[in-house]
Amino acid sequence: MDDVFHSGKFSHGKQVGQLEAALADYTGARHVIGVNSGTDALVLLLRACGVRPGDGVLVPAYSFFATASAVVLAGGTPQFVDIDPETYAMDPVALEAAVTPRSRFVMPVHLFHTMADMAAVTAVARQHGLTVVEDSAEAIGMRRHGVHAGLHGAGGVLSFFPSKTLGALGDAGAVLTDDPEVAATVAALRHHGRTGRTLDNFPAISTESALPGANSKMDDMQAAVLLAKLSLLEEHIARRAELADAYTARLRDAPGILRLPRTTAGKPDDRDVHYVYLIETEHRDALVDHLDRHGIGTEVYYPVPLPHQPALAHLGHRQGEFPHAEAAARHAVALPFHPDLRSDDLDLVCDTIRSFLAGTRTTA
Repeated sequence: MDDVFHSGKFSHGKQVGQLEAALADYTGARHVIGVNSGTDALVLLLRACGVRPGDGVLVPAYSFFATASAVVLAGGTPQFVDIDPETYAMDPVALEAAVTPRSRFVMPVHLFHTMADMAAVTAVARQHGLTVVEDSAEAIGMRRHGVHAGLHGAGGVLSFFPSKTLGALGDAGAVLTDDPEVAATVAALRHHGRTGRTLDNFPAISTESALPGANSKMDDMQAAVLLAKLSLLEEHIARRAELADAYTARLRDAPGILRLPRTTAGKPDDRDVHYVYLIETEHRDALVDHLDRHGIGTEVYYPVPLPHQPALAHLGHRQGEFPHAEAAARHAVALPFHPDLRSDDLDLVCDTIRSFLAGTRTTA
């Protein structure tokens, strides 16, 4: 951070370049482009991959709002797909049924602790001539068949929002891709269409971009923080796994719990990473209030499915079209979860949950 202050270069500078190289080494991506947020990373990636006005982009019905808003901001039209209730990711069977003549892209999202079924998603994409991009904002460290999240199609993204597995002091993000043309275009779009300092890294662009860009550059202060924290990432991932196992052991037989996280990593070169620890219960809202009264914070992911967001009401979706997404929106809640969580804190959370659910069952 001192280096940034003394240099006077507060964005798009040396620290950003060093972070891009370090992330490329960690993920195995041929190109990493640092930007100002995970949301802008999605918008620029979609634009660089060629989304045109009106193109249908298939996305899960259950995700953070940026999954759909990025499609709109890039000029596309979201086409919603119901989720697999176990993974919260796009259901490949529902994906097949959702493809229309307007569909040009499919954007699976890797949520919470596990990846979408990329083998099945890419098979559907090949059958219908769709370009695969990944909303891998939450998925740093996740791999399938040795391939990092975000690198199973044309590209993916990372978010470094402070609560993420690798978090900055504010907003920051990155695009991951093995495609040099996509990388070069994103690199230009993040800086008003200019190639700037990335010209040597991305020789595919030798002049200004033909597309209008934006001010989506990453701040060097955030890059400096992320570089320092990157050295602790594997330690933090391991601690998150320990905490997830501890939660599961304590809550496995708790009354009234509908679902606990289930790993889908089945081979030695697969890896899930717990970004949050999410449970489902029919008594979600009452449980949230009860925990809050006991000084225990929670987070509801996500209370309104994307097709029912007011900003997307013009797409005309009705209640009941996406039953698994709608059920998750009613029942899911994330528990306190971060590498510094102590075992006695975890015990307190679980004891408070169990006592509440046992009382609910007795009352019922």
